This record gives sequence, structure tokens and C-alpha cells, in this order.
Amino acid sequence: MELTFDVLALLFTAALVAGTIDAIAGGGGLITIPALLAVGVPPAMALGTNKLQACGGSFSASLYFIRQKAVEVKQIRLLILLTFFGASLGAVFVQMLDVEQLKTILPFLVFIIGGYFLFSPSLGDEDRKQRISYPLFAFTAALGIGFYDGMFGPATGSFFTLAFVLLLGFNLTKGVAHAKILNFTSNFASLIFFILGGAILWKVGFVMLVGQFIGGNIGARMVVTKGKHIIRPLIVTMSFIMVCKMLWDQGYF
Repeated sequence: MELTFDVLALLFTAALVAGTIDAIAGGGGLITIPALLAVGVPPAMALGTNKLQACGGSFSASLYFIRQKAVEVKQIRLLILLTFFGASLGAVFVQMLDVEQLKTILPFLVFIIGGYFLFSPSLGDEDRKQRISYPLFAFTAALGIGFYDGMFGPATGSFFTLAFVLLLGFNLTKGVAHAKILNFTSNFASLIFFILGGAILWKVGFVMLVGQFIGGNIGARMVVTKGKHIIRPLIVTMSFIMVCKMLWDQGYF
């Protein structure tokens, strides 16, 4: 694979667009992984390189949300810790478990998420009653979704957002902001294992990381300024695109 200026510019642009979308609704990997494969990056290296560049977008968005005080980090320290632990476990267990059954079930789970947001127009408009405690959320949702991201990954941001809205009663903007913090945590934990495995193209990854960093900031700003008016339709759209992509990969089309 020849890393010409044109190739790097294409990957930078793909990462910037993906970072913007991912900060709002998740699903950025639908853009970046095909882009990496299209320029000739081997599949195993594409996954590791994608995880590196994704950290740029999720970190940038997280930083913006924290600076805007959309997230109180002290309040979610246990959630961050359990997400990191879960993602690390997932990255280890993926070597031992058969994820084919998960691949079969996942499109239907993501479809339910998209449908839930589509047919619940008032969901997440404002804060609602908290259903479970933060510690219980940490040991169930944060640990479980973190494990899933370390093992597999697609739609992690959507799972986190829905969990925050349904279980902790967050409004949609607040849910997305907190989801991005945990998404960065699980990305970073998984990245460590890809680094140890040597499955990263560093030059490509850093070029895309810059694009993701810029895109993540743009997307986070849109979340804060436009809120539910952009979050809900984009989550629904990206959920259904992810479903189509996963079903295509499984040979249903």
C-alpha cells in the first residue's frame, strides 16, 4: 500500500466526517473502516488503526463536553473504571469466544434502538426519574457495554446513550455527552491490546486521528447547540444504516 498525499487526504477527510457523526450518534466506523480497506489496509491492521483514530474523536468530544460542564467527571468515576475493566476483559475474551452468534443477533438489537428513538418522540427531551443507582449502573450497563465494545464494538455509543436515558433518566443531550466519555474509555482500553499486538499503522492512524479530533469537536458542539433536534434523527438514521450494513455482511442481501 502506497501512502501518497491523495490517500492520506482521503483518509483524513473520512475521519473528519466520521468523527463529526460519531460524536452525535455513533457509527463512525461505518465510514472509517471501509475507507481503510478501500486503500489497501489489511483487515487486521484496519481494526487496530481504526481504534487508534477513533480515540481522537471520542477524546476530543469528551474534552468539549467536560469543558462545557455537560459532564461531571467525579460523578461518573466508577462508571469510567468499570467501563475500562469491561472493555479490557472483552478484548481478552474475544480471542476465546465465538462471536458469530452475537453478529447474528446484533442487527436486531440495533434495529430496536433505532425504532425506539423513532417511535418515542418525547424520549430524552428532559431529565426524568432515575431508575437505578450509579453503582448499579456501573456494574451492569457500564461493565456490560464496555465488555461488548472490547469484544466486538458496533453501535456502542448508541447502547451507552440509551442506557443513560432509560436507566439514569438523562435528557438526550446529557446522555450523548456521558456516553462519549465512556465510549472513549472503552476505545482506549481496547487500543492498548491492539498496540500490544502490533496491529496498527501508526502514520495512517495519526493522520486520521487529527481528522477525528477536529470532527469530534465539531460534532460535540452541534450536540450542545442543537440538542435533540439533531441527535434523534441522526441516531435513527445511523442505527438503520448499521443494520443494513450488518445484514449485508451476513449475506442477507
